[in-house]
Amino acid sequence: MLRNVSPGGESQLALVRRARRMDRVLAETYPDAHCELDFRDPLELLVATILSAQCTDKRVNTVTPTLFAKYPTAEDYAGADRAEMEGIIRPTGFFRAKTNSIVGMAQALCEHHGGEVPGRLKDLVALPGVGRKTANVVLGNAFGVPGITVDTHFQRLTHRFRWTSETDPVKIEHVVAGLIPKRDWTMMSHRLIWHGRRLCHARKPACGVCPLAALCPSYGIGPVDPVQAAKLARPGPFS
Repeated sequence: MLRNVSPGGESQLALVRRARRMDRVLAETYPDAHCELDFRDPLELLVATILSAQCTDKRVNTVTPTLFAKYPTAEDYAGADRAEMEGIIRPTGFFRAKTNSIVGMAQALCEHHGGEVPGRLKDLVALPGVGRKTANVVLGNAFGVPGITVDTHFQRLTHRFRWTSETDPVKIEHVVAGLIPKRDWTMMSHRLIWHGRRLCHARKPACGVCPLAALCPSYGIGPVDPVQAAKLARPGPFS
């Protein structure tokens, strides 16, 4: 069992209470939080999530309509002409590696799962190019299975919130799982990611307009003046 040592010196009970209060505030702030990748089924979400590595969701969404139309099934991806696929997904970066991952993933789906995306973590992470983060995105958003998505925004915020000092994504996932009720894992992940994209930026967070100011131990690392902070906010409730 992983034991979390609070970076702020709080008791575990105090940390759990603060983390849950922060999540409630984020739920009120981002009532429409959701996966920002466009998809219609588990396969589309799996492919889109693979493409989102080192790439914005917005850019992925400009590529996937063409990709999804050309390859509607796992069999289509498995037998795809690699050069043609590379040409479609080139704007997402690392297109050769991503093509290898998508084709390999699809071949494994056809060989082991009848061409269907499995709904279990252990089966998803066994697919080429699919790690825990990708698997949890698919489970939470395509299958309704609670999952924690530890991306760069999530890692940054859990450190700033002093929920954990762990740096390994799997350890962060397990620590946060002990702070937030399981039923809320998927939505909590969306809310933290939305907050990281809109206000709690990597270089200069918009502290002066942050709804978590009273609960965040890192308040003040960015501008606290509301006017200055508002200029840093990206599209959302504070823009």
